[in-house]
Amino acid sequence: MADNIYSVSQLNQSVRLMLENQLGAVWLTGEISNFSQPVSGHWYLSLKDENAQVRCAMFRMKNLRVSFRPTNGMQVLVRANVSLYEPRGDYQLIIESMHLAGEGLLMQQFEALKLKLAAEGLFAQHLKKNLPHFSKAVGIITSKTGAALQDILHILQRRDPSLKIIIYPTAVQGKDAATDIAQMIELANQRQEVDVLIVGRGGGSLEDLWCFNEEMVARAIFHSHLPVISAVGHETDVTIADFVADVRAPTPSAAAELVSRNQTELLQQLQYRRQRLEIALDRLFAEKQQKLKHLSLRLHNQHPQAQLRIQQQLITQLSHRLQQSLRHRWQKTAENLTALSMRLYKNPLPLRLQQYEQQLAQLKVRLNSHMNLTLSLQQKQLAHLCGKLDSLSPLKVLARGYSITQNQQNFTIRSIKDVNVGEHIKTRLTDGNIISQVIRREEKE
Repeated sequence: MADNIYSVSQLNQSVRLMLENQLGAVWLTGEISNFSQPVSGHWYLSLKDENAQVRCAMFRMKNLRVSFRPTNGMQVLVRANVSLYEPRGDYQLIIESMHLAGEGLLMQQFEALKLKLAAEGLFAQHLKKNLPHFSKAVGIITSKTGAALQDILHILQRRDPSLKIIIYPTAVQGKDAATDIAQMIELANQRQEVDVLIVGRGGGSLEDLWCFNEEMVARAIFHSHLPVISAVGHETDVTIADFVADVRAPTPSAAAELVSRNQTELLQQLQYRRQRLEIALDRLFAEKQQKLKHLSLRLHNQHPQAQLRIQQQLITQLSHRLQQSLRHRWQKTAENLTALSMRLYKNPLPLRLQQYEQQLAQLKVRLNSHMNLTLSLQQKQLAHLCGKLDSLSPLKVLARGYSITQNQQNFTIRSIKDVNVGEHIKTRLTDGNIISQVIRREEKE
């Protein structure tokens, strides 16, 4: 008798673990048969070729990403995990992704490039740039005739009409599309005229979207100094550009909402604050009136009739002044709120930037003028000092007919005691030297 006796459940569990651990994920092509989809939303099918078949299951959360509806007889490429259904002992595949068979080579290229770029760090989260909090200008890199561009423009016009839009038209399908997209990303970075870039197009097949899986597009996005939003296809479409971009938007319309401010909401918030201010002013006015009535009553009870009339007149004047002051304050506040609303709507920031640039240019001109004047004065002072130094030079003295005499030790002779009879001495003139010998020394009488 064998040492280990398995139950059926133990055997099936051991086989399942062996299959899952040793084979793991595999790529498989085959023809769909026996396809079914119960109310749970899961897919159950068989994949077969001319000699064999295998049962497969694809759970609902996975099959929602498939861009086509499987039918019997369809040739597909799947990525699946090998497993075993323990209750029946059936060997099966748990499908993770499914593609039409014609897309198999592209998917292999996609996975290979994805692994390569991930290993180089192009997908690293800590390298991704944050989107600007308030964008003043947005660049759109897409087809100028595509529906995606119209969707983006419609949403930006509705949400934030003051936002500046620059379109960098490019092909988004075909053999030259990847080159065009990469060049437009580089052009936008050179011009530096926008705060953020939207790169994308509408939905399509894997072949239609393939230019966004090209390596040159991925590297152009990675090296972009401007933040890049990838907005390619529908939510279920995934491209290499989505992994490299700083932000992935599920659709072009969603990308437009990410870069724009909702002017309607901002104006509603402003209106709400204005209403709160009006309520606060009304409450303050009522409190002041109540206080005035209380003071008027106190004056009536504590002072003679004549004094009371004076105080009542004063109270009336103060009440009138208070009403005017509160009314003026409310009107001024309302005007300020209206002005702020207009400024918010018109967005005058570019005008202020232009004014600051003009001031900067004026300061640069003044600085250059001051530097030129200072340099001219320093040059004149240097020339003056050089003239004084030249006038004190010993060579100038020699030029006027004087000479310098030195002994054999090259010391300047200042006294007859510095030389000896018979010693050779050197006399330096402006045009050369004279060597002579001391015959005798004569002291001054």
